[in-house]
Amino acid sequence: VQLQASGGGLVQTGGSLRLSCAVSGRNIGIYDIAWFRQAPGKEREFVAALRWAGGVTYYADYADSVKGRFIISRDNAKNTVYLHMNSLKDEDTAVYYCAAKSPTPGKEYDYWGQGTQVTVSS
Repeated sequence: VQLQASGGGLVQTGGSLRLSCAVSGRNIGIYDIAWFRQAPGKEREFVAALRWAGGVTYYADYADSVKGRFIISRDNAKNTVYLHMNSLKDEDTAVYYCAAKSPTPGKEYDYWGQGTQVTVSS
């Protein structure tokens, strides 16, 4: 499985940005796909995930810090997962990474894309 994140940039506080994660590989439709971020001097943290629930059903999971502001979505026809980020705050500034794993309970994310920088500034 290979992942490539894109869409980062500089945005004003309160603005919006959409990140994309292009996913390639076998059986990727059943993989859980997530977004993580790492701010300078901080540990990497979970942002959002789409977890496979069978068939073409997925359920979304969000960190408390982004609930109500970020939306994760998936277009299987384009093999792309999106992170729609709204009402951006300065503290959302970070390098954002997309990651994938097979839907095995307890399994860690083991496929990672390169990061894309998001900078939020007033």
